[in-house]
Amino acid sequence: MRDTVPDTTRSQAVGKSAVTFATLADLLYAGQDFGQVHHAICDAAPLLVEGCQHASLMLRQGSRYVTVAASDDIAARVDELERVENEGPCVDAIVSDTPQFETDLSTSSQWPRLSQRVLAETPVRGAAGFRLVILGRKVGALDLFSDTPGALNTTSVEQGIMLASFAAVALAAVHEHLEAETLRAGLASNREIGKAVGLLMAFHNISETQAMEILRTTSQDMNIKLATVAQEIVAHHHRKIT
Repeated sequence: MRDTVPDTTRSQAVGKSAVTFATLADLLYAGQDFGQVHHAICDAAPLLVEGCQHASLMLRQGSRYVTVAASDDIAARVDELERVENEGPCVDAIVSDTPQFETDLSTSSQWPRLSQRVLAETPVRGAAGFRLVILGRKVGALDLFSDTPGALNTTSVEQGIMLASFAAVALAAVHEHLEAETLRAGLASNREIGKAVGLLMAFHNISETQAMEILRTTSQDMNIKLATVAQEIVAHHHRKIT
C-alpha cells in the first residue's frame, strides 16, 4: 500500500524528533543530575513515540519500585496502581528481556487486575513498558501510556525501544559523570589536607601523626568536615603571607 503520509508532515515529525533528541543530548553532555534527565526523558516520550500521551520512569530500589519521574499525574497514578496490584508493563519489563505491550486494555490484557483499575480510574487505554539496563544491571523501566485504544502500535514499540536505549545511555553517562566529580572532589580534599598537615608540622615542629590528630580533633570538636578544617588552615596561612 502506498504511504499516504504527506512529505511535509513526515518532515515535521522527523524535525521534531531531531530537536527533542538534541535537547536530551544537551542535558547529557552538560552533566545534569539524575532528576533532570529522568524528567526530560518522560517529557520527551509523547513527542517521540507515536500514540504516547503519558510517560513515567519506574526504578527498582532494593525490593521496592519507585516512580522517579512522570510526564503528568495520570502516568504517576498508573505506576501507583502497578505497585499496588504487583503487575503491569513496567513491573514485567524490569524482569523481562522483551518490551511489554497492550494496545487495548479494554478488550484483553495480560494484567487483568491492573487493567480493571486503570480503566475505572484513568483515561489510559493502552500501555507499554521497556526495560532499562544501566551498566549491566536491570534498574527499571520506561512506561508509555495512551488514552486511545490501538494508538500504541508496532511503530510505537520500535520508537519506545529507541528512547529506552537512549535513556539507558544518558543515565549511565550521568552516573559516570557524578562518580568522576566525586573522585575529583576527593582528590582535591586530600591535597588540601596534605597542605594543612605540612603547615602544622612546620609551624608547630610536630610529627605528621600529631598534625593529623590536631586536624581530626578540631574537626570533631567543631563538627566540621576534615577537608573544610584543612581548607581554612591553608587559607589562613595564605592570608598571613599576603
